[in-house]
Amino acid sequence: MDSSWITIILVFLLALIVVLKMLDSEKLKGYFLALLNKGFVETEVEENVSFLNTFHVVLFIFSTTIISLITYTFIIESVAEFDVDFLSFLLVFTTVTSYFLLKWTLETAISRLFLIKNSVKFYLVSKFSYLYCISFLLFIVFIIIQYSSLNNNILFYTAAFLFLLRFVFHVSNNKNLIFSKLFYFILYICAFEIAPLFILFKLML
Repeated sequence: MDSSWITIILVFLLALIVVLKMLDSEKLKGYFLALLNKGFVETEVEENVSFLNTFHVVLFIFSTTIISLITYTFIIESVAEFDVDFLSFLLVFTTVTSYFLLKWTLETAISRLFLIKNSVKFYLVSKFSYLYCISFLLFIVFIIIQYSSLNNNILFYTAAFLFLLRFVFHVSNNKNLIFSKLFYFILYICAFEIAPLFILFKLML
């Protein structure tokens, strides 16, 4: 894989981390360790901070970019006819970013529409917090794989494990809400998590 433009993107991601540290180093550390620190997520919920502020916008761009890089790498390894160039990555990035933006918008709108914002706030904040957390870990793993002789399969297995770990922590820390509304949670998983992923890959392939 040509790594010249990928290197530029990785340098850009490093620059975003520097920006995040300048904006709020404590919050950056909190998100990096979010999976191991439930108290940090609870603090974020209590502070009622908007996800549209500068820190969270930069963090969102960082996360969607690294997830897009991993998705792009997976696609070119799996689909022979997929073009290996920067424009193809932009397609993946646009699709992944649109997916997360649309999902976040719908979740927020539904929580407000049905007046359940306060009930599901920890659920929504923890979901994004854990996503940001594993994004930092994936960034480290991606750099190691990219500039070493290690097989890309290690990247994919690690990514799958981290997303599974995120799911386990998310369910564990929201078990009271989930199991009290199990039927609706299953519908939510099908409608907001599984179905969009199939559409996502159909659009990119």
